[in-house]
Amino acid sequence: MANNKKVDVKTLVVIAMLSAISCVLMLMIRLSIMPGNEFLIFDLKDMAIVIGGFLYGPSAVCAMSVIVSFVEMNTVSADGWVGFAMNVISTCAFACPAAFIYKRKRSLRGAVAGLVAGWLLVSGVMVMWNYIITPVYRGFPRELIVPMLPTVFLPFNLIKYGFSAALTMLVYKPLSIALRKAKMVQQAEKKASVRENIVAGLALSLCLAVIPCILLVLVRQGIIS
Repeated sequence: MANNKKVDVKTLVVIAMLSAISCVLMLMIRLSIMPGNEFLIFDLKDMAIVIGGFLYGPSAVCAMSVIVSFVEMNTVSADGWVGFAMNVISTCAFACPAAFIYKRKRSLRGAVAGLVAGWLLVSGVMVMWNYIITPVYRGFPRELIVPMLPTVFLPFNLIKYGFSAALTMLVYKPLSIALRKAKMVQQAEKKASVRENIVAGLALSLCLAVIPCILLVLVRQGIIS
């Protein structure tokens, strides 16, 4: 029992450390890379969150994304709770598939497959969410948003998360080796339970696929303007 508590404390310490690194990256690296659309901010906060997911699974991703997004909402973001929700959704769409696949196949191929899956999923999912949400909190006519989906939002997400995926591949291995030598990641070698994977997969599917599809139907029916 004492050993399990010790391991749990170490897990929390590593997650807290990675969350802090994510916050620092979010605060220090903020770039507007899409001319005329300064509200789309490029940052690297998701890199540290993906590493946490590689170490501890999708549940760690969800916890870290909430923590970091809350800090962002109360520091540099002016988008309030809508921006908070969008940040959580985008981070989970990117990092949860990567963590899920890597926990099932702990190898270079598994890491690459997970990152590519997350990169493609977040790029597609955020197109739907931007179509639904951006007119609400930005006050843009929805007709103005439609041509921006393939020319602004999709390229932005491909660039942002593609860069984050590439940096994760460079940083994860040396960082995980250092943490292992410091005996901080004993639980990292354990595969996620079947129950955890099923719950995480269902939650991710609900949040990232079912909900935006329902909202799209409501928009088409004129219930949401």
